[in-house]
Amino acid sequence: MKSTGIVRKVDALGRVVFPIEMRKTMNIELKNPVEIYVEGDKIIFKKYNSGCHFCGNAEGNTYYKDKLICKSCVEKIVENFS
Repeated sequence: MKSTGIVRKVDALGRVVFPIEMRKTMNIELKNPVEIYVEGDKIIFKKYNSGCHFCGNAEGNTYYKDKLICKSCVEKIVENFS
């Protein structure tokens, strides 16, 4: 995990502001959903993606290099490289 050196305080309502530099780097725009995970003593925020990176299909997906890809798109990719 890469440290950014950015520190933010939690406000009275429990909110934390993501710095614009970080939002631009992660391509997170206004009202984009974000997933929240806990790993030991770490809280991890990840841009939410519910469907295949290529076609949007929401079923039977698997992760490849942090991207969700459906079986159909994997088959098409394999065909193109065969």
